[in-house]
Amino acid sequence: MTRTTDLSPAPAPARRSWLRDHSEIGVSVLLLALGVLVLTDALTMDVDITQRGPVGPKTVPVVVGAGLLLIAALLAVDVLRGGRGQAETGEDIDLSEPADWRTVLLLAGVFLGAAVLIEPLGFPIAGALLFWGAAFALGSRRIDRDPLIAAVLSLVTYAVFNNLLGVPLPGGPLMGAL
Repeated sequence: MTRTTDLSPAPAPARRSWLRDHSEIGVSVLLLALGVLVLTDALTMDVDITQRGPVGPKTVPVVVGAGLLLIAALLAVDVLRGGRGQAETGEDIDLSEPADWRTVLLLAGVFLGAAVLIEPLGFPIAGALLFWGAAFALGSRRIDRDPLIAAVLSLVTYAVFNNLLGVPLPGGPLMGAL
């Protein structure tokens, strides 16, 4: 019996591109772009002349924008020095399973529906539909409890924003009752 051996060289491992090895740079670029956008918007903000004091409407956006730029720079330096993000280690996540697009589309529909209905129905009703629809999309099927919780949560949110914080929300048909 004759034995044949293959003496051809083994194929070299596929070389990964530099960008693939440093893909976190993309996150750094995104953070940089967001930081520039936030800072540009904050610094061109029209502020009322009566605004006095060091803390005004520009303060928080400027701090957030500067923070985004700092994080983008630190992340880029870390990646260029060889830092890598950790792989997914969630114990209850099966990465071999496909995404749950039904839930994503239901949630998107609920949010879009609330955005369309907030003006004609007002925040209390549109918010209750939003909270109830989100609970349903995420798997809750308690029709005896969920609508009540959604209504209470929506009314409390409306009262806090409208009455305590002074942020006017559309009341819709319930405007006179609230």
